[in-house]
Amino acid sequence: MTDRTPQPVDRQLPTDEARDLLALVRDIAQREIAPKAAEDEDTGRFPREIFTLLSESGLLGLPYDSEYGGGDQPYEIYLQVLEELAAARLTVGLGVSVHSLSCHALANYGSKQQQVEFLPDMLGGGLLGAYCLSEPSSGSDAASLRTKAVREGDDWVITGTKAWITHGGVADFYTVMARTGAEGARGITAFLVPADAEGLSAAAPEKKMGMKGSPTAQVHFDGVRVPDERRIGDEGQGFAIALAALDSGRLGIAACAIGLAQAALDEALAYATGRQQFGRPISDFQGLRFLLADMATQIEAGRALYLAAARLRDVGRPFAKQAAMAKLHCTDTAMKVTTDAVQVLGGYGYTADFPVERYMREAKVLQIVEGTNQIQRMVIARHLAGPETR
Repeated sequence: MTDRTPQPVDRQLPTDEARDLLALVRDIAQREIAPKAAEDEDTGRFPREIFTLLSESGLLGLPYDSEYGGGDQPYEIYLQVLEELAAARLTVGLGVSVHSLSCHALANYGSKQQQVEFLPDMLGGGLLGAYCLSEPSSGSDAASLRTKAVREGDDWVITGTKAWITHGGVADFYTVMARTGAEGARGITAFLVPADAEGLSAAAPEKKMGMKGSPTAQVHFDGVRVPDERRIGDEGQGFAIALAALDSGRLGIAACAIGLAQAALDEALAYATGRQQFGRPISDFQGLRFLLADMATQIEAGRALYLAAARLRDVGRPFAKQAAMAKLHCTDTAMKVTTDAVQVLGGYGYTADFPVERYMREAKVLQIVEGTNQIQRMVIARHLAGPETR
């Protein structure tokens, strides 16, 4: 690891409150998260205590209503918080994004009674959430999911398996999409399922290329019984709820990707300005100077793209196309920048003595989660040219 301390990102924040919030986040990231990131990722340790600290600091429910324990922050600010957290450790930034995604259904489609009963603990009571949409046989084709919820009196009985669940096995609650009707998107309903429900279990975490400290696991529902009071929205509304959550979640992934890319650039810049070859810093050589300039430009473009989408969301305008564009561009940028950072460090970049090899491994998953980048291109094209003809 290099000794040069990276300079804070020059952010155009709208209020003093936002500036204080980002300063708090940066302080927590530098003191509590970054120093242990490499060791914890190497050993695969999940930092539950960090999420407890973030909850106690009011940082797990930032984009939600303060009436229920949220932070009343616009997405423009919330996403920049995610970026700072992801720059310190992607497991934490992505984890906060997934938790926010898990709260989205209840916060936006739940009844007043449900929100009063459940949201305060979800947003600021130390709980951690997981979002259950994907299955072993339905990833990109999420509308073909097979997990079923069958009505029995005042309860629903859920049976099936969800796959690729971030926080699977460590979450306190799961937002679950299950089939309650006919095949296709209109037969899906959303449920809020507590982790201690009888019949709910998690498989061993997947063995992954990167983000080893963030558990990703299958979650099994073996006749899990939940009362109808935990059904979110109307029967058959679940797929629409899921898609609305994913539009916002893609912005979270975009912000995390830029945070990771920024961390890689900071490390590459510190190395290039400190490493001497042929009697001068390697940052003096045009080949590296141009590479660093391209990395910085791609990051700034990605940051501007996700913030533009966030501002549309904040004023209530459609933003699905822009969210897909941001997710596509920012995650591709993260992959490119982290790969280039390894190149800047040369042989050292390929060793675990420096974090850029970890950044490169972590960047790959961001091109896959919450809709692969091929799916993002499909979404963008539909907005431009209309649905595909059959």
